[in-house]
Amino acid sequence: MIHLVSIAVRRDHGAMRDIDDLFAALARSEFRSRFRLGPKEAAYLQEKTLPVILEHCRRFIVERLAAAEPRNDGKQTPMRGHPVFIAQHATATCCRKCLQKWHYIPQGRAMLQEEIEYVTGVIERWLAVG
Repeated sequence: MIHLVSIAVRRDHGAMRDIDDLFAALARSEFRSRFRLGPKEAAYLQEKTLPVILEHCRRFIVERLAAAEPRNDGKQTPMRGHPVFIAQHATATCCRKCLQKWHYIPQGRAMLQEEIEYVTGVIERWLAVG
């Protein structure tokens, strides 16, 4: 299980967004706050368990988001079908534009391992609470 401190610090001395501040802002967003797991996604999460789903999460991030210029950026994350996809839209971790706007992870360069773990932690928190 990933446990995050309040703020994650990148090697380039920039800071990703404070997790508590992020979740407060997400709660104020009408679009982001409307996302909930559907019955199928909730059952899948329960069946597979959170650790397995978080492994899926890491793989999705590496394959779909981590590149400097991801393929189909802005359209690569489905709106349903897996608990991680729903969580990505709810937490604004669905594309590089949202990662920059909401999490301060710059576009145009590959994500650092710390950023991948940060995003996984954000999704973990949403899944555990949501």
